[in-house]
Amino acid sequence: MRTLCSSTLIGEALLAMFAGLVAMQLSSVSTATIWIVTGIVMALCIALCGMINRPGAVAVGWALQIGLIASGFILPTMFGLGVVFAGLWWCSVHYGRKVDEFKAARAAAEAAAVPV
Repeated sequence: MRTLCSSTLIGEALLAMFAGLVAMQLSSVSTATIWIVTGIVMALCIALCGMINRPGAVAVGWALQIGLIASGFILPTMFGLGVVFAGLWWCSVHYGRKVDEFKAARAAAEAAAVPV
């Protein structure tokens, strides 16, 4: 799960950087505000990569997805991109947990099969 979620978060950090560049050109919001918000989002994405297995990290990831979709009010393209990354986040969490459960079950079966 950690690998899948981290990949999604790194993609989101890059998306935030590029969206900040575009928003600077198209939006009436000040450049400083755009870069502060972009920097916070990028830092949150990268910090969250290291905390995926901790309690509450997935919930923070969902809040990040909602914020990404909400950024569509500043840059309309972000509505669509936010939905895409929310879907990627769901897939990463859902299938990551399934893979982790499968690996744990396989390790338990191998441990039980080894004669002592």
